[in-house]
Amino acid sequence: MVPSGVDIRFSCRLKSYASEGNYFSITLIQENKLYVEKARILVGADGASSKVRAQSFPRSLYPEKYFAIQEWVQADRNLPYFSSFFDPEITDYYCWTIPKGDHLIIGAALRPKEETAEKFKLLKRKLRNHGFQFSKTVYREGAYILRPLRMRQLSTGTKGIALLGEAAGWISPSSAEGISYAFRSALLLAEALRSTPDDFEKRYYQKTRALRRNIFFKNFKSHFIFNPRLRKAVMRSGLQSMEVYKS
Repeated sequence: MVPSGVDIRFSCRLKSYASEGNYFSITLIQENKLYVEKARILVGADGASSKVRAQSFPRSLYPEKYFAIQEWVQADRNLPYFSSFFDPEITDYYCWTIPKGDHLIIGAALRPKEETAEKFKLLKRKLRNHGFQFSKTVYREGAYILRPLRMRQLSTGTKGIALLGEAAGWISPSSAEGISYAFRSALLLAEALRSTPDDFEKRYYQKTRALRRNIFFKNFKSHFIFNPRLRKAVMRSGLQSMEVYKS
């Protein structure tokens, strides 16, 4: 789908970039060789550990960073539901399980450098104590994720730089879902650039108002999800619940 006039570089790693007048000089590493590319606009779509954002914006404005660990384990029985766990002994965020065929995905969003391995083992022990049945781990993965708790932690970019997806802080602070925000922010940036690249930063910022409102309400929702008393009150109320019928 990329037009033939666009140069594509695969398997590259960003080393650094510098603003040089009306363009950016971008240094890339590919197979241990350095390449320098020039671009009028720099788009950072490089996730929670965005180098583009780190080089351009104050670290103090970063969203809270967590380390998400997931294990695919062999499930002894099929569990037809997704589950969420809130346990302050493990994390101030949440843990989850997702059934995938013969496997069960066990995951947790943990504070980095706070005994993450031990707390993940504790999660698995507690799951077994609650009746979850699973055996050996067949796959393990991990990645940093962000959690924007304040609106000023969101950043769309400035001075020829645009940030997309999690690099901008577009990720749900209540569920950590981010793929929909990545696509929506990319579409909004494309719309902002469609007429002319001049002053696209202002148009992109204005077009993301709905995303910022969404993050604001997700943060408001978080107060009920992650507070034990408020969470119990909501669950007892039956708000937005649905009846389960057994055949």
